[in-house]
Amino acid sequence: MRKWNWREGQRQQRRQGAGQRHGWYRGSRRRSSQDEQWYGYNDAGPSHRASQRRYDNQAASSSPPPTPSSSSSSSSKASSAAPELPGFYFDPEKNRYFRLLPGHNNCNPLTREQLQEKEREKQRHKMLAEDEKPRKKAPRTGLNTSLLLQRRHLGLLPENSYCRLVHEVKVSGMRRHKLEIQSNDNSSPNTDNFRLIVGDSVCERVFTVNDVAHGGCKYGIMNFSSSNRGSLSVEMCDNLYFTNRKVNSICWASVNYPDSHVLLCLVGVADTPGCVSLLPASLFSNSNPDQPGMLCSFKISTAWSCAWCLNPQFDKTFSTGLSRRVIVKDAETGRTQTYSVGSDVLAQQFAHRVPVLYNGCRSGEIFSIDLRQRGRRDQSWKATRFHQESAITSVRVLQDENYLLAADMLGQIKLWDVRGTKPVQEYKGHYNEHAYLPIHVNEREGLLLAVGQDCYTRLWSLKDGHLLRTIPSPHPAANDLIPSVVFSSNLGGCRGLPGLLMAVKHDLYYFPYNTDYQDGGELEAGLSDYNEK
Repeated sequence: MRKWNWREGQRQQRRQGAGQRHGWYRGSRRRSSQDEQWYGYNDAGPSHRASQRRYDNQAASSSPPPTPSSSSSSSSKASSAAPELPGFYFDPEKNRYFRLLPGHNNCNPLTREQLQEKEREKQRHKMLAEDEKPRKKAPRTGLNTSLLLQRRHLGLLPENSYCRLVHEVKVSGMRRHKLEIQSNDNSSPNTDNFRLIVGDSVCERVFTVNDVAHGGCKYGIMNFSSSNRGSLSVEMCDNLYFTNRKVNSICWASVNYPDSHVLLCLVGVADTPGCVSLLPASLFSNSNPDQPGMLCSFKISTAWSCAWCLNPQFDKTFSTGLSRRVIVKDAETGRTQTYSVGSDVLAQQFAHRVPVLYNGCRSGEIFSIDLRQRGRRDQSWKATRFHQESAITSVRVLQDENYLLAADMLGQIKLWDVRGTKPVQEYKGHYNEHAYLPIHVNEREGLLLAVGQDCYTRLWSLKDGHLLRTIPSPHPAANDLIPSVVFSSNLGGCRGLPGLLMAVKHDLYYFPYNTDYQDGGELEAGLSDYNEK
């Protein structure tokens, strides 16, 4: 038996202790997973603990990390507590850093854009799950129907304010319902993505534009009707028209009677020139084949926007916004007036009481044209002029006509007083960088709607700019899948149902915001009195 030597035993303990400190063992140079996690030598990248210890002194003296964007989820907010390492991504769930691959030539690259898209999808699914809950968060603190009823009975709340606040409560409770589009040819369901939907003045009909897979688009009309049981039915028109040109802008036109025609701006493609077409709505239905109405096509190329005048003095007049020009034309006589401007005109709308046309330009300028004045070269015909910081995508004149809403490509939506040419209200939360996106106003309920480039539909209080609701898209966000919406108090006609209509991809959704009104009670009575007024 070998005699024990205390010096040799002490040397053996020192060797084992040194191997454990450095994460390797004699005879096998492999590190344990526990030591790897502590010291941050895993192949996936350095760990959070190692980086925190390495950068402990730096974090104490440096500024806090930048806050995440609004589209990031709560997990991305948690990752902001970890130091940001160049070329690495921190996963808060696994508490580790992972290397970001620089190029797109790898089989499965991990890029920052993919990670941001993943976080956005998490946030969208989370919001969709919250929307499915029967009880949702109130749009304002302490705002609910029982409290509003109590304040109304005590005489503390005027009737108009009561109805407006009730609508806000109903907006917060809207839930998504998918609509089935009925058609005479049910054997071939709609597989073409919606690009644009525009409702007429009473929302009995909605003009639709769909992208076609082989290029170009198709357009037609959907008819809406409501039943006594509170359901909404949709029927597609018989005749659909196809074109290889792109539809830039649409508006309903009242030539023979209200909303008798549709005005389209078609952009030329290759050898096919662009034009502005005035089509009768009866053209899209086989039920009235005789005398469909006046059908015109005007040789106006590269039109960005269009608008129809409803003022009795110019009731057959329409306008188109082009590159550095505005054309005002009489559809019957063909009389044309051209106004030269310094930028592309992307948005237009006529006032109702006076024949004044409001225009929004790519330069951010908003100006008005009084049709009773003739154009001059010095642009003195511009009755009103003011500016926003970016290209104007939409303008909407309110019923007062002293106020105008304008949205731009920086995501800013402002309410302007055209008398003093100054903004009096701003609606925050809209997201847009370069898309041509409209805004929608429903003054009857006091609501403003806009769909952002992030595919979220947002609703604000028109009075004070408070964000009432953010609705995620049922499909993943993409630049070619931005939803198009129509909001009305009477979807389906004068006795129709109030709510939001959303077209995205090849699906159509309905968000009824007052489905419990059918239960009767004082809420229904208050809203009925308000609607009659």
